[in-house]
Amino acid sequence: MKDERWMLFVFFMVGWLVIGCDYARMTSDEAHDTYEAYFPIMPQDNVSVSGGTTALRQAGPDALINPLKEGGPAIAAGRAGYANFCVHCHGARGDGRATVGQSFAPLPTDLRSERVQSQSDGELFYKIGFGYERHPPLIHSMMEEDIWAVIILMRDASSFHE
Repeated sequence: MKDERWMLFVFFMVGWLVIGCDYARMTSDEAHDTYEAYFPIMPQDNVSVSGGTTALRQAGPDALINPLKEGGPAIAAGRAGYANFCVHCHGARGDGRATVGQSFAPLPTDLRSERVQSQSDGELFYKIGFGYERHPPLIHSMMEEDIWAVIILMRDASSFHE
């Protein structure tokens, strides 16, 4: 009698599992069928597939020419770029004595110095973009136009106040 009850229990459990599962619903789950999702075609000019940073690096600093005109719009864009990416180390005065910069030895470069100001725009772009000594490469963080605008800001004598 015990064996019959046990067999009856197993029979009902298997029956309950088979009948209780909704296999059709489980196989049409959107998490299961994501590979069939439609992905829109990306316009060709969204992602650079040629040139880009490789072309800039290979061109070298001597071949890089600032495409922006000096003046108001470039200075304003340079201030925004400098505030987002440079001021933390180089400071509001460009002297290299900002909060984050104080933890470096040696201190970040004084952007007003003759050593920096005597460099060409291409040399400055190359060093800001691809890094130089302890300076991190910013070419992947900043847009090219923003780097050029920061260089114009650095050239403007009234940009940094004592």
